[in-house]
Amino acid sequence: VQLQASGGGLVQAGGSLRLSCADSGRPFSGYTVGWFRQATGKEHEFVAGISWAGGTTLYADSVKDRFTISGDNAKNTLYLEMSNLKPEDTAVYYCAANTSPLIKRRADEYRYWGQGTLVTVSS
Repeated sequence: VQLQASGGGLVQAGGSLRLSCADSGRPFSGYTVGWFRQATGKEHEFVAGISWAGGTTLYADSVKDRFTISGDNAKNTLYLEMSNLKPEDTAVYYCAANTSPLIKRRADEYRYWGQGTLVTVSS
């Protein structure tokens, strides 16, 4: 599994961004894939996850109703649509994958990680 996250940038509060995560190593099929974020000086925080096979999704309360996680089988790409962004959403966003059929919230339960993409939300 070789994950590559992209799509970060600078956006004003209330704006939107779409993050992408492509796997060049193998298909996401059979994996659970998630987005985490890490703000400066803080631990990795679970943002959203999706069970690729069943399509089950899970969100952190802080992003529910603002962010949407989805996957494209044909492109083998994971997305995170972020809307109504807030300054507190500023962080480096990472995609991660594991082989568990259940969506995990803890960063140490994900084996494979992408390099991260920076999202900065200005007030």
